[in-house]
Amino acid sequence: MKIALVHDFLAQDGGAERVLKAFHEIWPEAPIFVLFHDKEKIKDFKEADIRESFIAKLPYGKTKYQWYLPWMPLATERHNLHDFDLVLSSTSAFAKGILTRPQTLHISYCHTPTRYLWTDTHEYLEDLKYNRLVKFFLPPLIHRLRLWDKMSVDRVDHFIANSYNVKNRIQKYYRREAEVIYPPVDVYKFKVADKVGDYFLAGGRLVPYKRFDLLIKVFNRLGYKLKIFGIGPELNKLKKMARSNIEFLGGVSDKEKAELMSGAKAFLHPQIEDLGITPLESMAAGRPVIAYPVGGATETVIHGETGVYFKNQTWETLLDTVLHFNHENWDSAKIRNFAEHFSVASFKDKIKKYTEDHWEEFKKGLNQCELEIK
Repeated sequence: MKIALVHDFLAQDGGAERVLKAFHEIWPEAPIFVLFHDKEKIKDFKEADIRESFIAKLPYGKTKYQWYLPWMPLATERHNLHDFDLVLSSTSAFAKGILTRPQTLHISYCHTPTRYLWTDTHEYLEDLKYNRLVKFFLPPLIHRLRLWDKMSVDRVDHFIANSYNVKNRIQKYYRREAEVIYPPVDVYKFKVADKVGDYFLAGGRLVPYKRFDLLIKVFNRLGYKLKIFGIGPELNKLKKMARSNIEFLGGVSDKEKAELMSGAKAFLHPQIEDLGITPLESMAAGRPVIAYPVGGATETVIHGETGVYFKNQTWETLLDTVLHFNHENWDSAKIRNFAEHFSVASFKDKIKKYTEDHWEEFKKGLNQCELEIK
């Protein structure tokens, strides 16, 4: 069985890229088809057979790739996958729109239906810092892309969702069923510390929807120590808001992040995510999570066992939760054991079984067709 892997593009190191990395480790000989690969930012696939689209050869195709958004559906369709029996796509945008032969099984691991086309269209257009002319042309373009996105769904034989939250979105926007297989977490990079530090922790990409502004308002008033790791467009704005008890660490290594997680009183998760990997990393270090219970957090944070919820996404509610939080009332070993259900090894076993089972089922269908023709 010849297998190919397809991913939207390799330009940032996130949860989707970890999924692709796990796919590559299961099937190291399988080529990886992408729109483009920024080797300076993504270095995990040095030994892989990466096959890029024509966008990679265009001026600024890897740095200003947003310019080429109208051509990304075409570039995706031009991936030549005729030689493969099974194609596994990893996507939150275009990769599910590949063209395959009738004899090829296409399984798509969906991180989310494309946010700027479905759930977040209005917010996306409002947040863009482009001139009026660009903003004028964007709504018609997004409309066209939405039509292509809906059409591309019919090219997928089976969907896998990264959470029940995303499974529901796939049903809502695509009218397709999906099986849930949670994404991999490198739980064994994290250790339970002998002693907890004197600070709370938060981190990730510093962008508006992650609501770090709520954390600043809360910890400015409480005066407790808060450490925030990560970089992003909100960094300078958040720094101006914050008092001296709040420390911005910038980008951190995996080792540094593991140490920060282990020593924190709790990890703060005030945003809505499709799933959310950082809360699970905190649990892998044995530390509880204070989370807003909407989206993926409802699937990863068990109230009273691996963390606590604050019911309203307001600084007042979060302040009350942090104020009454006791970091000593937690069983770190129990929290750690829960996180191990999301390990890389567990993910690989489930993906491998899923693809093998569906390939056998698909192959029986092909054989039946051949018998009927004869």
